[in-house]
Amino acid sequence: MKNTIVLASNNAGKIKEFNALLSDMGIDVKPQSEFNVEEAEETGLSFIENAILKARHACAQTGLPALADDSGIEVDYLNGAPGIYSARFAGEHGNNDANNALLLEKLAGVPELQRTARFHCVLAYMRHKDDPTPQVFHGVWEGRILTSTEGQEGFGYDPLFYVPECACSAASLPKEIKNQISHRGKALKQLLAAFQQSPSLLAGNAF
Repeated sequence: MKNTIVLASNNAGKIKEFNALLSDMGIDVKPQSEFNVEEAEETGLSFIENAILKARHACAQTGLPALADDSGIEVDYLNGAPGIYSARFAGEHGNNDANNALLLEKLAGVPELQRTARFHCVLAYMRHKDDPTPQVFHGVWEGRILTSTEGQEGFGYDPLFYVPECACSAASLPKEIKNQISHRGKALKQLLAAFQQSPSLLAGNAF
């Protein structure tokens, strides 16, 4: 008997990533689109608020436990922008090229030492829509913003995000390495540890 968790996302890459990590524990992660759940409106003012909001929405619509991910990049020189607006920084949701171009424009002429930034990933897991204690996991990946794009892998701001410990951009890293050290990789490890320590988080949900 597998436990089913709804992922409050229709991103195929994320579905694959979560399933690869959780399948050994008898957990089947399904996208919310399989249940005809529309995307929740991200009206929160923080990554945590948005992740909980999306998880609660998926729980309410499906009656199943749900997992949601809210992530983005925070640039110190820009006082934390683009932050929760990372995906729609340049206006159109998910236009990576436009977002990267705008970030470069806003940091034009800013010296290397002032280009520090970090990726955040917040995962929220809720057993049901009225869960009073959502489980929240937060991964952070430190780096800085390059002056031009570099690398062909990854997505979003990866081509501009320089990873000091690897001496290259996030978009230059093989997927296996990135998944180990990235913000999402760190949050996922915390989630996995929580499920291993508290099997009751999944209790009563077998399909």
